Order: sequence, then C-alpha cells, then structure tokens
Amino acid sequence: MANTSQSKKRARQAEARYDVNKARRSRIRTFLRKVEEAIASGDQAVAAEALRAAQPELARGVTKGVLHKNTVARKISRLSSRVKGLATPAA
Repeated sequence: MANTSQSKKRARQAEARYDVNKARRSRIRTFLRKVEEAIASGDQAVAAEALRAAQPELARGVTKGVLHKNTVARKISRLSSRVKGLATPAA
C-alpha cells in the first residue's frame, strides 16, 4: 500500500484513469460491435455509415493512450476492406 502522500495521490489518480480508460474502451467496443453487426446484416450502406462513426472513436482511443496506433490502423483497414467487399458478390 502507498505510504507517502505523493504515492497515495498517484494511486488515486491511477484509479481514476482506470475508470476513464475502461469507459472509453467500452465505448470503442460498442462502436466496433455496431460495425460488425452491420457487416453481418449484409447492408453496405449501413456498414459504411457505422464504420464512419467508429473511425473517430478509434482515433480518439489512440490519442488518449487507450489503444496502440498500429492496432487501430489494422482494425480500420480490415473493417473497411470487409465493408468494401460487401459491394461485390464473392466470386
């Protein structure tokens, strides 16, 4: 357990950041789930709109330090290619 006043303060701050980051991660996952559900439904217009809404949330996760930059780039790339793939039927 923290002994000095500074370490007690840092423990409080860490707990507060944990709560904020947890809420942010949950929000990002919700946006990603909406994109996944739209892709599963097969409607490209809805999926593209869901992806457009999710991209700023993912980018915000990077700037806030919740997610790594390359992780978000990979997720956006894979999702956008899946959304784009809905337009043309698989041959």
